[in-house]
Amino acid sequence: MTSDIQIQTAEHDDDIMRCFPVIQELRPHVREDKFVSQVRAQSAQCGYALALAQLDGQVVGVAGFRITENLAWGRHVFVDDLVTAAAARSRGVGSALLHWLVRLGKSEGCGQLHLDSGVQRHDAHRFYLRERMDITSHHFALSLATVTNG
Repeated sequence: MTSDIQIQTAEHDDDIMRCFPVIQELRPHVREDKFVSQVRAQSAQCGYALALAQLDGQVVGVAGFRITENLAWGRHVFVDDLVTAAAARSRGVGSALLHWLVRLGKSEGCGQLHLDSGVQRHDAHRFYLRERMDITSHHFALSLATVTNG
């Protein structure tokens, strides 16, 4: 099945917009009327890009990612968003996207690929472990709206 999956980066606004219904399955708070401008702003700020996976011309998977560098990991691919449309799951879409990101990272001189996943996303965790990813850290967050002395 994966040989039928076509993956490309979303270069034009219409390609970015075609990703919205799939991204919304992962990020329901993202507004359709702001989606393209938000992707463009993130692209300008940190090199964020979208890869879209298509089957029969339909977008069935999306990966939001960036090539970046830090002291902890050196040059690496960071995957902000990785989602397969519910109707296309278990058809190799997620695996095809992940392998595409690995090949891209290698071609860009990256030594690692990283992503965070919400603790409640058990199916995603099984997928990442099946894809030979390791759990290497805990991610902590603080809502600044709740901080009163700082």
